Amino acid sequence: MFEHEAVISLQNIGISYPIKTGFLTWSKHVPFNNVSFDLYRGETIGVIGGNGVGKSTLLRIIAGVIEPDKGSVINYGARVSLLSLGVGFVAHLTGRENAILSGMLLGFRKSEIVQKLDCIKEFSELGVFFDQRLSTYSSGMKARLGFSVAIQVETDVLLIDEVLAVGDKEFKHKSRVEMKRLIQSEKTVVLVSHSLPVIENQCDRVLWLDEEHGNLAGETKKILKLYQEKQK
Repeated sequence: MFEHEAVISLQNIGISYPIKTGFLTWSKHVPFNNVSFDLYRGETIGVIGGNGVGKSTLLRIIAGVIEPDKGSVINYGARVSLLSLGVGFVAHLTGRENAILSGMLLGFRKSEIVQKLDCIKEFSELGVFFDQRLSTYSSGMKARLGFSVAIQVETDVLLIDEVLAVGDKEFKHKSRVEMKRLIQSEKTVVLVSHSLPVIENQCDRVLWLDEEHGNLAGETKKILKLYQEKQK
C-alpha cells in the first residue's frame, strides 16, 4: 500500500495547441483543462482516455518537459524521469554509442551510463549488433535497445508512456516482467496505457481524461467500469 504523502501536485492544469483545419485555417485544440490531483509516494496511477485527449502531453508536463498554459505543477523534491524509448537515437551511431547518448539525455552522467553498458547489452540481447550502426537495426531491435537503456534510470517518480509492448513476443514478455518489478517497487509511477488489464492489475488509482465528460480520478475498478460502459 502506498503512503499518503504527496510527491507532486497538479493544480488546475490546462493546455491547448493549434491544429490545422484547412488549407490556411487553424483552430485551437484543448486536450484537457482543469486537471487536478496529488501523486502519492509509492503509488501507481494509470492514465486512460481516447486518442488525442493529451495523455502523453500530461506526462511531459509532469516531467517538466513542457509548461502548461494554465495551472501549476508543484514538485516536493522528487526526482522525475519520463521513460521514453529511443530518446536521442542517431542512425549512424552504433547501439553502444546510442545507449550512451540516450542515457545522458535521460539524466545520467557519461561515466554512470558507461558503467551500465554491460547490463544494457545483456538485457537487450543484441549480441554483436550492440556495436553495429543503428541504421542496420529492425524496429524491434531499436525497441530492445531503447527499453534496455530506459529501465536503468534511478528515480523517485517514473512516468511510463506505452512502453510495456515492445519488441518481439519473447522480449515483450521480458519487458512486461521488468516493468512489473519497477511498478511494484517503492517508486511512484504514472502509467499511460491502452491495455485495460494492465491498468487494472497494476494501478492503485486511475485518471480518465475525457474531452466530453471532463476528467475523472478515483479507485481503479470504479473508473474502469465507467470507462468501459462509455465504450459500449
